[in-house]
Amino acid sequence: MSEITTGAEAEVLVLYYSPGGTTAKMANIIARGIEEVEGIRARIRTVPAVSPSTEQVAPKIPQDGPLYASTDDLIECDALILGCPTHFGNMPAAMKYFIDSTSALWMAGKLAGKPAAVFSASSSMHGGQESTLLTMMLPLLHHGMLIIGLPYTETELFQTKTGGTPYGATRLTDDMEATPLSDDERKLCLALGRRVAATTKKLSR
Repeated sequence: MSEITTGAEAEVLVLYYSPGGTTAKMANIIARGIEEVEGIRARIRTVPAVSPSTEQVAPKIPQDGPLYASTDDLIECDALILGCPTHFGNMPAAMKYFIDSTSALWMAGKLAGKPAAVFSASSSMHGGQESTLLTMMLPLLHHGMLIIGLPYTETELFQTKTGGTPYGATRLTDDMEATPLSDDERKLCLALGRRVAATTKKLSR
């Protein structure tokens, strides 16, 4: 079973895929929530798009934004928050491709016992946000991770008219610039980051 870092600043990996920038915005807010908890810092990583050809088309290092994730990031970090847009009620191929590369970590139990959470975004109210969150949880459960959601003590869940679920933070937008994050969405992103960070801190004692 994996061990949580002790005696040093713990890290939460915020790993996302964001072809349009929507989940990237959420990831940065979640990271701020993480770092509101003393002694916990965020590590932000992304994954490259999947090419329909078998040739490598993406550079090893992105021209801008966070670095591409490696399995070392998963091993080194003490918790994981996974995010991506909703594609037909499921996670996009790019994120699934990365997760499918973690079989060796599963066999060695490298992620077992680590806290984890998920977040997503869609362009329609009933676009499959909750099914996406649930399908993102499945491989994390297979890895033995401890899934953390958003309880209704986060009162924004009662009043939100946009994104926000007990399964994880979500965002509703059809245009990132024309539809900025609502106040409820922003607060729930921060809350998710804080909850995972606080749980990680408790487990590191």
